[in-house]
Amino acid sequence: MTAAACNTLEVTAGRVHVPSTLDEFDIPGNLLEELALKILFLAGQMSVLDLAGRMRVCFPVANELFQRLRKEQLCDAVGMLGNVYRIAISSSGRARAMELLALNQYTGPAPVSLESYIQQIRAQGVHNFEVHPEDLARAFENLVLDQKTLYQLGTAINSGHSIFLYGPTGTGKTTIAATLSRVFAEQRVWLPFAVEVEGQIITVYDPVIHRQVKDVPREVDERWVLCERPAVQVGGELTIDMLDLQFNPVTRFYAGPVQMKANCGILIVDDFGRQRLRPDELLNRWIVPLDRRTDFLTLAGGKKIEIPFELVVVFATNIHPEELADEAFLRRLQTKIRIGTVTEEQFHEIFRRVCAGVGLQCDPEMVSQLIGLIRTRLKQPLRACYPRDIVNQVCWAAKYEGKPPMFEAASLMRAVEGYFLPSAPDEGN
Repeated sequence: MTAAACNTLEVTAGRVHVPSTLDEFDIPGNLLEELALKILFLAGQMSVLDLAGRMRVCFPVANELFQRLRKEQLCDAVGMLGNVYRIAISSSGRARAMELLALNQYTGPAPVSLESYIQQIRAQGVHNFEVHPEDLARAFENLVLDQKTLYQLGTAINSGHSIFLYGPTGTGKTTIAATLSRVFAEQRVWLPFAVEVEGQIITVYDPVIHRQVKDVPREVDERWVLCERPAVQVGGELTIDMLDLQFNPVTRFYAGPVQMKANCGILIVDDFGRQRLRPDELLNRWIVPLDRRTDFLTLAGGKKIEIPFELVVVFATNIHPEELADEAFLRRLQTKIRIGTVTEEQFHEIFRRVCAGVGLQCDPEMVSQLIGLIRTRLKQPLRACYPRDIVNQVCWAAKYEGKPPMFEAASLMRAVEGYFLPSAPDEGN
């Protein structure tokens, strides 16, 4: 990745301001007091240093919070751990904490303000991302793709806009989309644990989705997590509700929607057109965000908040685009790439790589016979998925027979018979 591709926060990480007093925070001080009290209630006893670690604030701030809570008789010191107070919640503090937990059970790291979130996400958005041919070649070295397709993908990434991958089933659209995430993962971005909006908490960081980077610069605001640019993939399970804030009625705080978690990275909508929501519902929901890079989310009371839509959305489908969207929406999808069937040369190369991956000796002559069989007898085009699927059939059969897999005529024919549907029903069945 070139120097020009470095994102803003990675370059300026050493200069990110670390709040050293409550007055320097971008969120209300009373919210931090309430968070500290809830954490202390659940912990029983802890040191001020432990409190700082749980809240992801510096020690002076945690000590200031302790002093405030002790002054209000909500907690007290019960001992020393070296030069650090060990503290416990008081009976009045316990009663207050239970009231707070009834309103909001969030006890994670201190959140950042919505304004800070917007500023940071804009600074490291995908419109600042830049790739070159060597970057694409490195990411896609394990796939067999023609130069035209690689060129289109590289151009699409540099646009910072969404990509529409379409073509017949089994041609590798999902694999290509997933491999694009490796391109994005070469850069790092700062993402918050949570965002505060008018006293409400929205969690953003998700350890299942976000890959945290360990070599974090010193003296940074630890409410932010240094991660690889995120990659989120959704498929048939996607519903319209997943595109808005997810309010948990038990914990009484929100989880950010999929596009918020994918901000500064890539969101893959796989098998587009086969979701539980209609394609036009999804397209209408995102027609403005895709165009203006701004999304609107709704809090439980109906209030709308504006957040950045700084991500590349990749739609992968085997349905023709004109069957899924009208002209107005297709215009907003700046790049449309058709992923078609493969040539004989590409089929041979894919087969060779798949066989090498499982330790099979690949016979080019037998692959040529397979190509003829697929095209003449089965009347099927050459799809990129066939080599992997057929080799899997050979390996599974060998495992059943209790012997090493062999790429030979008999095993190949059994694999073909087990994988492909017959062209016509057997007579007498």
